[in-house]
Amino acid sequence: MQKIKLTHFTCNYKYQNFGHQKNLVLSNSLGTTYAMWDDNIDFLSRHFNILRYDSRGHGESTIDQRSVNIDDLANDVVELLNELKLEQVYFCGLSIGGLIGQSLAIHHPNRFVKIIISNTAAKIGNLEGWNSRIQQVTEHGLDSILEPTATRWFSLAYRTQHPDKVQAILNQFKNTSLQGYTASCLAVAEADFREKIQQITVPMLIIVGTLDEVTTVADGLWMQEQIPKAQVVRLEAAHLSNMEHPQAFADHIIQFTQN
Repeated sequence: MQKIKLTHFTCNYKYQNFGHQKNLVLSNSLGTTYAMWDDNIDFLSRHFNILRYDSRGHGESTIDQRSVNIDDLANDVVELLNELKLEQVYFCGLSIGGLIGQSLAIHHPNRFVKIIISNTAAKIGNLEGWNSRIQQVTEHGLDSILEPTATRWFSLAYRTQHPDKVQAILNQFKNTSLQGYTASCLAVAEADFREKIQQITVPMLIIVGTLDEVTTVADGLWMQEQIPKAQVVRLEAAHLSNMEHPQAFADHIIQFTQN
């Protein structure tokens, strides 16, 4: 565990230098910590040095704001890269991390060799739905949505076969700062890249989960049509596809970044 004071928060991160030329940044889903990538590291570490971090108000990272936007969270990534003196890197973000990846591709293309976005969309959900969730957790706590979170995040097969892993990430979720969670919900609610992703010039891989009811295959295919240098791959998984298929997820990243 490493911490660094950035402009707007103290960032908890983990940088592992495995002696490679390539650096890969991993950006988490809403309500998780960088531990969500644990099962991917063994595979990815054969090809990349790896930077993982907790976004504002998640894990051990602090938050002082009641609202943030996706561009703010993307700028946090650039500031962290600057502090660690990492120039051009590869980036992989899942869910809200995928929104961050889109913002980085639009506003900071020179910092990224290639970008992978997973289980995400140019627009995730609608304002009414996000406001309803914010009201629910504000009044009743994050514990009150554990069950629907588990069914959104993981397929029935994964929940049955790996109850310990499901419980571990749900524990991360319920221990998330309520302020951090609701601020990030607002960021997702307001994010809409449908009119901007045509500007993206960074080569992009879109990973979709065929069982993902949050960000669907159709969402991924639509983004592929809009982004000039984008390709799509599918995994038979729900929302946290990196956990359901850690090796296949890593293999897609490795293959995409070979050249």
